[in-house]
Amino acid sequence: MKKLIFVGILGLFVLGSCNNSTVTHTHNEHDHAAEGHNHEAEGPDHSHEGECSGEHNHEAADEHNEAAEAHSDEIILPKAKAEAAGVKVSVIEPAPFQQVIKTSGQVLAAQGDESVAVATVAGVVSFRGKVTEGMSVGSGTPLVTISSKNIADGDPVQRARIAYEVSKKEYERMKELVKNKIVSDKDFAQAEQSYENARLSYEALSKNHSAIGQSITAPIAGYVKSILVKEGDYVTIGQPLVSVTQNRRLFLRAEVSEKYYPYLRTISSANFQTPYNNQVYELKALNGKLLSFGKAAGDNSFYVPVTFEFDNKGEVIPGSFVEVFLLSSAMENVISLPRTALTEEQGIFFIYLQLDEEGYKKQEVTIGADNGKSVQILTGVKAGDRVVTEGAYQVRLASASNAIPAHSHEH
Repeated sequence: MKKLIFVGILGLFVLGSCNNSTVTHTHNEHDHAAEGHNHEAEGPDHSHEGECSGEHNHEAADEHNEAAEAHSDEIILPKAKAEAAGVKVSVIEPAPFQQVIKTSGQVLAAQGDESVAVATVAGVVSFRGKVTEGMSVGSGTPLVTISSKNIADGDPVQRARIAYEVSKKEYERMKELVKNKIVSDKDFAQAEQSYENARLSYEALSKNHSAIGQSITAPIAGYVKSILVKEGDYVTIGQPLVSVTQNRRLFLRAEVSEKYYPYLRTISSANFQTPYNNQVYELKALNGKLLSFGKAAGDNSFYVPVTFEFDNKGEVIPGSFVEVFLLSSAMENVISLPRTALTEEQGIFFIYLQLDEEGYKKQEVTIGADNGKSVQILTGVKAGDRVVTEGAYQVRLASASNAIPAHSHEH
């Protein structure tokens, strides 16, 4: 009777251990030999391996791990943080795009919009006040004074005045004598010519002359582009001193490789990027137009020039070298993204797709034509995708800082 009670209690203990799955049941804990208990004779199998609910728990864990792996490449960026970081998302739709020829070029001052103040006398330069490059000047604004006081030849204005006064007296004297045929008409004509030359020279020099020297003024209203001399320099007549530009119209001169010559006739406009602020300008927004393209390469060059003209509405510096994107024939139904949507890692380009309100995914893409503002996407994006077009680097930083071990938010 005692044996039966013991076996019943032992059976209940084993059943309880199945529900707990944390107890390891061994028969060595009991000394059945002393009581003569024979397990083989009683028939019940006390081996409980695999009978507990552990198998079900492992299957559930596997399913959860598979779900986590499906979201392992997802980047979580809360909506509030995305808005604060300036992240913007756009739905991609096919649109027209243009073939692009990428090259280099230079911005030049348009003809008639630039003038140079030159020395009218020889002498030593001194600036009138503080003359700096970029300053605004009006037509006739004094820029430089040239002094000839200590020059061996003397003050040219004084010499011109003396020559003028002498020739004037000689002319007036001969004017009376020619009436009485005392001097010939030929001698009188020579005297008259000498007088007129001396008068013109003196009037030209004395116009901007003062006690301190000859004043050189701005020939046009505009901005000082470049200062070509230094304080104390000796200059000669006709030497350039200060360049002044109005900057109303500018030229864009692009140098195109000969291999693109067959496509030059299809070029309609251009974009260009400046090196000092990395801003991309569109000629169509600057009232730009194509002036001409070369029919042949230069004598010492393998490049063909293409010239545009445009309004200088932006902070474009004449003379600066720029990166040029020549816009050629049109293409229809092209997937394109702004440059701000792309990130680059070791020469490979990526964009970020928005999966839901807070979830993003990194996507590799291959690019095609680049017009400086937008880039043609060949693979990796399709119509209808929601792509991060601004703030892509913020999403990239979030992917590095989150370090999400598994899917951590609800859909």
